[in-house]
Amino acid sequence: MNPTDATVLQAIALGSVLAWASGIRLYLVVFVAGLAARYGYLDLPEGLKVLGHTYVLVAAGILLAVEFFADKIPGLDSAWDAVHTFIRIPAGALLAAGAVGGEDHAALTIAAGLIGGTITAGTHFTKAGGRAVINTSPEPFSNWVASFTEDALVLGGVWFAVQHPVAFLVALAMFLALAVWFLVTFARFVRARFARAAPAASG
Repeated sequence: MNPTDATVLQAIALGSVLAWASGIRLYLVVFVAGLAARYGYLDLPEGLKVLGHTYVLVAAGILLAVEFFADKIPGLDSAWDAVHTFIRIPAGALLAAGAVGGEDHAALTIAAGLIGGTITAGTHFTKAGGRAVINTSPEPFSNWVASFTEDALVLGGVWFAVQHPVAFLVALAMFLALAVWFLVTFARFVRARFARAAPAASG
């Protein structure tokens, strides 16, 4: 693989992992990517240099702290996810566009944004649907385990994408296929619950 191909592959992997992680922990991935770039551990493309700015890091850090606790409280986590449907998806699209595109590549930037937004939507709705199922149980421990697992997945995913871009893209494709299966299954579960509830309500 020549250097140009390797650079393109790394950009695609970076855009993909930022979009994927944004659907799970938007503020965590923004904070980690910006901090890593700030101290020279990650070379961000020009479109994402702003993540290393002090104001962005402070804002992301504050929101990360709020999300860290909100995400571990049953019920509140689902409300947080519902609100962030309108934040995570466009943010993931913008991060993917910034990683892959540029001023001289308008078509590529738009394509990256659309694909990135789709990836973010997939991870966001999978996370939100999973939490909705978990929250049917009154005990908080499964919720805590799920939340800490998501934290670890985002951190591990960013490292994996930077160090092994090809392997990450293969794993991402498998994850997206699994996410589609889960969302279809979850939709059937919700329809079945409503179908059972309707006769009881009418009675």
